[in-house]
Amino acid sequence: MAHTYEELKTKKVDDLREIAKELDHEAVKGYTQLTKAKLLEAICTALGLDTHEHHEVVGIDKASVKARIHALKAKRDEILASSNRDGLKQVLRDIHRMKRKIRKATV
Repeated sequence: MAHTYEELKTKKVDDLREIAKELDHEAVKGYTQLTKAKLLEAICTALGLDTHEHHEVVGIDKASVKARIHALKAKRDEILASSNRDGLKQVLRDIHRMKRKIRKATV
């Protein structure tokens, strides 16, 4: 039976120990003494599952937004290198807005 991290995370310790009993892997040795967090980590290691949730960006083109941020950072560095600080505040605000746009679109 294929397990997912989200499914295993919601199970009780007794259920996780039953799953660990069926596995023959070095990571689950001593499964009866492990706490839920360590047992979950050991089972995920034995099954080859990622122990964290992956987030994805929906609704925007992340690559183009990141390219725009990179260009704005280059512009910021030019302004900081020069003695004239005109436009610095606007560039910093634009960088901030772009980063917020990515964070809002992350699910």
